[in-house]
Amino acid sequence: MAVYQSDGKKLIDVEYDAIVEVGDMVDGMRVLSTHAKSSEEYCVFLLEPVSRRIICYIFDEIFIIGKSDEFDDLTEAVEAWKNDEI
Repeated sequence: MAVYQSDGKKLIDVEYDAIVEVGDMVDGMRVLSTHAKSSEEYCVFLLEPVSRRIICYIFDEIFIIGKSDEFDDLTEAVEAWKNDEI
């Protein structure tokens, strides 16, 4: 399990080839699932500990290129990602 922190725009103090995986922690949230769209762009689905909502971070390498926090469950979030809604 890796623990990552971000500055809101990129992961801090990591190599460019770092890949966030299921079970890792990002900004204090547990990674529940990841889905790749290309070899560099992927979405990470995180569980927000207080509200229990699903937070999505979209990465291009270590850079956060998008975020969404509008999902109540993982299934809904993954479907939105697959349908290009986030």
